[in-house]
Amino acid sequence: MAGGGGTTIRRYVGALKDSTTVNIAKVNSDYKQLDIAIVKATNHIESPPKEKYIRDIFQHLSAGRPRADVAYCIRNLGRRLSKTRNWAVALKTLIVIHRALREVDSAFREELISYGRSGTHMFHLSYFKDDSSAQAWDYSAWVRNYALYLEERLESFRVLKYDIETDPPRTGDLSTVGLLDQLSSLQQLLSRLLGCQPQGSSSYNIIIQHALSMVALESVRIHTAINDGMLNLVDKFFEMQRDDAVRALDLYKRSISQAVQVSEFYEVCRTMHIGRGERLLKIEQPPASFLQTMEEYVRDAPLASTKQRNQEAVAAIEYRRKPEDEEISSSPPPPPPASTSKPEPEPEPIKEVSPISEPTDLLGMNESTPDVSEIDQKNALALAIVQPGIHLTGLLHLFVHLANKKQNK
Repeated sequence: MAGGGGTTIRRYVGALKDSTTVNIAKVNSDYKQLDIAIVKATNHIESPPKEKYIRDIFQHLSAGRPRADVAYCIRNLGRRLSKTRNWAVALKTLIVIHRALREVDSAFREELISYGRSGTHMFHLSYFKDDSSAQAWDYSAWVRNYALYLEERLESFRVLKYDIETDPPRTGDLSTVGLLDQLSSLQQLLSRLLGCQPQGSSSYNIIIQHALSMVALESVRIHTAINDGMLNLVDKFFEMQRDDAVRALDLYKRSISQAVQVSEFYEVCRTMHIGRGERLLKIEQPPASFLQTMEEYVRDAPLASTKQRNQEAVAAIEYRRKPEDEEISSSPPPPPPASTSKPEPEPEPIKEVSPISEPTDLLGMNESTPDVSEIDQKNALALAIVQPGIHLTGLLHLFVHLANKKQNK
C-alpha cells in the first residue's frame, strides 16, 4: 500500500509540474508552440512520447526554418534534460533528440555539435539517478548508457564525416590510415551501443524498449560498416608496415570480441521481440588460426623508417646511374691534367660503383615476380568476396584462404 501510494503521489506531482510548465510556456509569445510541444512530448507519464508532439517539434527543425529556431529548440531540450531528476522525463528527452538526429535536417546535428562546443555538454549524465524506487534505479542506469551512446554517435560523425544511419558505409574503399581511424571510431561507437543492453527491470520497461528498437536497428548499420572495413583491412594487412599492422591487429582482436557481444545483444533483442528478429544479423566467427597468422606477420613486418630509407637508396642509385652511363658512352678519356685544378669530379663515380649492388640486393631487385601475381590473386579474391549479395560468411572464406596461403609460404 505504501509503495502504491508513493507511486500515485509521484505521478500527481509530475503531472502538476508538467501543467505548470505548460502554463509558463504559454506566456512566451515567440516560441510558445515549440515550448508546449517539448513539455508534452517529454512529460512525466511513463509511456513513449506521443507522435503528435514529436511532429510539432520537428516542424520547428525543418530545413526551411531559421537556425535560431533550431538553436532555441536544442537549448530548451538541454535545459529540460539538465533540470529533471525523473527517469521518464530524461529518457523521453533523449528519445526526441535521437529521433531528430535520424529524421530531420542536418542543421539539427550541426547545431547540436555547436551546442556541445560552447561548454554545455547535453549528454553528460554520469551522475543522473532517480532513486524513487528500485525500478527507477535500474531505469536511471539505462538512461546514462543511452546518453553515452548518443554522445559517441555525435563524436563518430566528426571522425567519419558522414552519418552512419542515413549514409552508406565508406569503410570498404579507404586508404590504410583512414581505414584504421574510422574502424577505431566505429568500434568505440559499437562499444557504447552494446552498453545499452538492458539489465534487470529495464528489460520490461516500455519506454526503454521503444528507445532500444532504434538502437538495435542502428547496430546493424554499424556492424555492417565494421565488417566492410575488416574486409578492406584484411586485404591490406600483409602489405602494412609494422606500426600500422600492430594497430590493425588490435582492431581485429577487438572485432572478434565485439562479435561475441553483438550476438548476445541480438539474442536479448529477440527475446524482447525488438527488431523483428529476422532483421538482425547472424554473426559468425572467423577462424582462430588466422589470428595466429596475423601475429606472425606483425613480428616480421617492415618498419616504416627502414622502408623509407630503402626507397631513398633506390632513388639515389638510379639518379647516379644515368650520369655515369652517359659519361662513359659519350665522352672520350680526358687528357692528363696540366695544372693543379680540382680533379675530384672524375674519380667519384668510380668509387661509388661498388656499393651499388649491395642495396639493390637488400631490396630484392633481382628476385622473380611470383609475389606480384600472388598479390594480384589476393586482391582479385577480395574483390570477388565484396560483390553485392555475398553474406557475412564470405569473410570467413577470405580468412581461410589467406591463412592457408601464408602458412604455405
